Amino acid sequence: MVTKTKKLKKEVEAKATAQATATAQPASPAPQQSSTDLSIADLKNLATIIDVASTRGAFRANEMATVGAMYNKLQAFLARVAPEPKPEAKTAEAAAPAGK
Repeated sequence: MVTKTKKLKKEVEAKATAQATATAQPASPAPQQSSTDLSIADLKNLATIIDVASTRGAFRANEMATVGAMYNKLQAFLARVAPEPKPEAKTAEAAAPAGK
């Protein structure tokens, strides 16, 4: 009888330990990009939104200076960090013969 009690006690302890381990260590989710990250494309879209909103008269006259300053600052930043477009047209012109 003592042996059965010890076995049963060990089984219960093992189950309790397994359950405690399972609840203490939740499954880690797959790494996801944070929704607060901004990309260059997001900033370009923001510049477009400002342009469209100002064209449609969404800003008051006293707000235009601030909006314009932010738009100019955003455009300057994008010009600095955005990758330079490859000059495909110039490459095609250089490959064409100069004279006929």
